[in-house]
Amino acid sequence: MPRKPRFYAPDITCHIVQRGNNRSACFFNDDDFKIYINALSDALIQYNVKLHAFVLMTNHVHLLMTPSTTEGISQVMQSIGRTYVSTINRLYQRTGTLWEGRHKACLIDSEAYFIACLRYIELNPVRANMVKHPSEYPWSSYQFHGAGKQIACLTPHPLYQQLGSTPELRQHQYRELFNTELPPEQVHTIRNCLNHNFPLGSDKFRADIEAHLNVRFGHLAPGHPNKPKKT
Repeated sequence: MPRKPRFYAPDITCHIVQRGNNRSACFFNDDDFKIYINALSDALIQYNVKLHAFVLMTNHVHLLMTPSTTEGISQVMQSIGRTYVSTINRLYQRTGTLWEGRHKACLIDSEAYFIACLRYIELNPVRANMVKHPSEYPWSSYQFHGAGKQIACLTPHPLYQQLGSTPELRQHQYRELFNTELPPEQVHTIRNCLNHNFPLGSDKFRADIEAHLNVRFGHLAPGHPNKPKKT
């Protein structure tokens, strides 16, 4: 079966997930998370890509990024692959790749889905039963959005900035969003689009992306949110 192509467009935010090879661990201690963040930070600067959200799980990562060029996100992920994997292999005296061959990518309609995607990413440790609240997990952008910790590689998205006129008010408003769960249908939609490299947004958003990139996405098969595949 041919692999589904991934599409990127300048100034369109994209949700990325990359898993450990065979879903094995890709981080082994806290220093590894720091090494990854440093590699990511350098690549973002080099390829002029903005990072709006992230979570680093034991065996996979989620990133929410906006590129300035069509190639930017691919270049960032390739750079991380080279830098992080070579460093970890040297430290642990191992060989081979850490990652699955291809990351998954989903262009998102920011006006409709950015905040939902932000919450989806930062709730990963809660869904994995690692913590009870995203504030308890140190390796995610919730530490910035909800707690005000400065994270140098993050660029706040304009829709996050609109939550309040001051950092304190934005953080408060953002924390309030986590008093309710994401609707199961919304979680299913985010996962389904991500797993199929399908744009996440309205029919108009998909049509605009198709026209801009000269591609056809078609339609996803209908599905149900019962016991969705974890991403």
